[in-house]
Amino acid sequence: MLYTPNAPRPEFPRPQFDRGDANWLNLNGPWEYRTDRGQTGEQRGFQNGAPFSETITVPFCRESELSGIGDVDFCDSVWYRKTLTLPEDWAGKRILFHIGACDYYTKVWVNGQYMGDHTGGYVAFSFDITKALKEGENTLTVGVWDHLRDDTQPGGKQSPRYESFGCFYTRTTGIWQTTWLECVPTDYIASTKYYPDIERQKLVIEALTVGGEGMTLTAKASYNGKAMGEGTTVVHGGKAVLEVELNELHLWEVGNGRLYDLTLTMGEDAVQSYFGMRKIECRDGFFYLNGRCVFQRLVLDQGFYPDGIYTASTLSELEADIDRSLAMGFNGARLHQKVFEPLFLSLCDKKGYIVWGEHANWGQDSSRESVFQNFLPEWCEILARDFNHPAIIGWCPLNETQNDQIPLFVKLLATVTRQYDTTRMYIDASGWTHTEGLTDIMDLHDYEQNPEAFAAKLAPLAEGGTYNVHWWGGPKDAMHTHPTFVSEYGGIRWAPQEAAGWGYGQAPQSEEECISRFKGLTEAILFHPKMGALCYTQLTDVEQEVNGLYTYHRVPKFDPAIMHAILTQKAAVED
Repeated sequence: MLYTPNAPRPEFPRPQFDRGDANWLNLNGPWEYRTDRGQTGEQRGFQNGAPFSETITVPFCRESELSGIGDVDFCDSVWYRKTLTLPEDWAGKRILFHIGACDYYTKVWVNGQYMGDHTGGYVAFSFDITKALKEGENTLTVGVWDHLRDDTQPGGKQSPRYESFGCFYTRTTGIWQTTWLECVPTDYIASTKYYPDIERQKLVIEALTVGGEGMTLTAKASYNGKAMGEGTTVVHGGKAVLEVELNELHLWEVGNGRLYDLTLTMGEDAVQSYFGMRKIECRDGFFYLNGRCVFQRLVLDQGFYPDGIYTASTLSELEADIDRSLAMGFNGARLHQKVFEPLFLSLCDKKGYIVWGEHANWGQDSSRESVFQNFLPEWCEILARDFNHPAIIGWCPLNETQNDQIPLFVKLLATVTRQYDTTRMYIDASGWTHTEGLTDIMDLHDYEQNPEAFAAKLAPLAEGGTYNVHWWGGPKDAMHTHPTFVSEYGGIRWAPQEAAGWGYGQAPQSEEECISRFKGLTEAILFHPKMGALCYTQLTDVEQEVNGLYTYHRVPKFDPAIMHAILTQKAAVED
């Protein structure tokens, strides 16, 4: 593997689309760095290669301890610079510069030549930098602008104040996922979409290419090293569609992430990938996987880390959060107000850990016209980046939306998502303001702390009654409906040694009382005949919010076996 010696996060960041160790160069590690509070860097020629006086450790954001900066104050513009020499055997090929995620608006220069820009803080983007490269040393320069306080960009749980407060935490500015170079042939496979068809025992592949006109695209599938089938087609107009008929059907299931390996070739290009064979359906608000009703035992995962903020320090720490959730008895997560990195999703794929994909709408004012420009394009990029992950069972782009948001925006978001992805479930806006006809599952958020009162609220649903949720167009902005998913509940404060910090309701007086409350609230959902899913708040504490099952430093607050026994009881809707 080619990478900076002792680089943090050295692993390949895109495991579902891998061209092999010889064709990528990890750029994580020390970069020259400069703050630009006056946002005058471009005017002063920062992009032209002049050295910067500070150093930052990429891929960690400037606010984090791991970055070596640790400055948590606002800085609306930051700059990065790195000098490198390419491997000799890359000569004559295309070179792509990738950034896993950079918050928020990014411009890239190579040797002073402008390569392009990207808007959005949560997904990967790349530029073909071949034309700007030269023999010997080359200089990469990245400028970033992040205007979180103007309410026009998605920011999720990043604090709009200097300090963290309530449900808002330390900000992330600039690069926060792996930076890397990739060597590709002149004609190459750019992206794919996988459509598993378990009834016909086939995988349908849609591919986009750069170049490739008239070339043959081949796909070969295997399972545990055994050949499973292959297909070929000819590329026309940069596009190709082919089918791979599988010799054996191994279903991807909850708790058992059976994955097929896939090799894609076109001319000199070869990509290693994988896929899972599974079918998702939503019937009467319940989740069916491969024709079987599955109760979703989810936990709210916000993906914050005390040393890296948005970025886990190591791959093992990224994986450990999934294992911590499984140890408590959950079978998946709501990935909340943040777009998680592809490595995390690949781990979910392998473990059979179901997740919902979400965006970071909390930091954006959805009553402003800018919501179309700054949210929708990045949401489309999220759909494209993550479409092939079998672990993602549904999309929910919005959370607890405001009553004065633009209705047309919410409707357009639903239309675009459903047209791009016909294979998954969709929730228009989690918890609060639903729009009638836009959601497959009606959900609710309820932080009632008394188990008896909580059960009493849900009881009418068992007999066909309704539960009041917000919506547009109804009397007094309310709709009496039939939710089947309590997508946020609990949030019990338990931090006896913490004088500060908060959770929902009055804190229990003992660990036993806390576990009893958790048990009562959870069983009110599990044993309800009209409930198909729950999501407990939350996996870990996050800064001042101390209602996690683990502390912010990932120490369990309770014996995981106790919580596991409660959560894994048979639900009323399960066979």
